This record gives sequence, structure tokens and C-alpha cells, in this order.
Amino acid sequence: MSDAPKTASDYFGSMGFEYDSLIHRSVPCYDQMIKTLIDYLPKQPRSALELGCGSGGLSLPLVRHAPDCAFTFVDAAQKMVELTRTRLQEAFPDVAHRATFVTERFEDYRMGRGQFDLVVSSFSLHHVEDKATLFRRVRESITSGGTFRFADQLSGGSDVNDALMWKSLLDFMQAPGNCTETEVQSMMDHSKAHDHHTPLAVHFKLLQDAGFVGIDCVWRDAMWTVITADVA
Repeated sequence: MSDAPKTASDYFGSMGFEYDSLIHRSVPCYDQMIKTLIDYLPKQPRSALELGCGSGGLSLPLVRHAPDCAFTFVDAAQKMVELTRTRLQEAFPDVAHRATFVTERFEDYRMGRGQFDLVVSSFSLHHVEDKATLFRRVRESITSGGTFRFADQLSGGSDVNDALMWKSLLDFMQAPGNCTETEVQSMMDHSKAHDHHTPLAVHFKLLQDAGFVGIDCVWRDAMWTVITADVA
């Protein structure tokens, strides 16, 4: 068995461009999930924060959706932050010039109060163990009338469902042309070491306790989901 990196940022930071290929070979319906998240964004946000920008898989369509917005992109992996910055500079140089890029764990990032009218994330929140605290901080950072949108990986609501979801995922990853045995083992080791999956019902409860309203699951395929939550 391979040794899992010490932190999630070590794991993803070691990939760079390889991450884009891997995520499409290991996540069913990845493009559909990102498209759905974008479809449920407000039309003209003024200030947006992305938690865990990675290699820019959500960042670029986000900027394309709202090019006049002021953006802040946060990720713990320096290599990922620089990759997102480079891609935005190539595709949207004016936006990249005025965007803020932060290398820091988003759990530690000082979001401030009422700083954003949109907070988004994709494939990052399942790395967070204390989601209750994170959701409260996100809620405090969003202005009245603002929104929180995220795509993520969940656990099943029962052991039976959870086992079926993981079997489905492994079947997809091990299909011809997708992941190698080494990649599958590496991802499973990483998940066991760093991931904190939460059932959908628990997400809803934590978001409600944090003060969000209009909480909904607008798309789901087994363990993959898009969740929306608003601020009154």
C-alpha cells in the first residue's frame, strides 16, 4: 500500500496539470456537476470567494459567468493557486489582474463579515472535519441576499447506501481507460487519511444551524451533489 501524503494540499499540490485528467477519470459526471453549479449562480454577483480553487476547474467558468465580479481564490496548495492564476491570465487577463489569490487553508482564511455576496466551492468541503464552524464563518462572510453554492462528495445516509456508492465509484475508476491500479490505491489512501464525508441530511442541518435559508440539493448522482443555500 502506498504512503498517503501528510496533508490534502500535499496530495493535490503534487499533481498540477495531471489533476485535470485525474478528476475526469475518477469523478462521474464531473462536467455536468460544474455546469449545474454555474447554472444556479446569481446573474451578477459583485464579490465572490472560491474555497479551494484547485487547478481552476470551477474558477474559469465562474469568471466566464460573471466577468465584472471581484474574485478571491483560496487554496492551500501553492502550485494549484499559481496554476489557476496562470489559466485566468491566459483566458481573462483583465479579471486575473484585479483578482486576489491566496495560498492558505480556506478553513483558516479570514473571510471577514459581509465581504462577499457569493461563496462557492467544488470538491473541497469533504476535506473539512468541522463543517459546523466553516459554515458559520461562510454565513458571516456573505451579505444579506447573498448565496453559498458548492459541489461535493457525500457519504450515504446508511451503511448500505454508503457501500453501494463506493462500489459504484470504484467500478467507474477501474473501468478501461480511466484510472490505473496505482491511481485508485493512491486516491483510496488519501480518502482514508484526509476525507470527512457527511450525509446530505447532516449538511442540511449544519447549514440551517449556521443561519442559511432556502437550502436545497439541486443535483445529485450517488455520492456527488450540488447544494445551494441563501442568506436572508
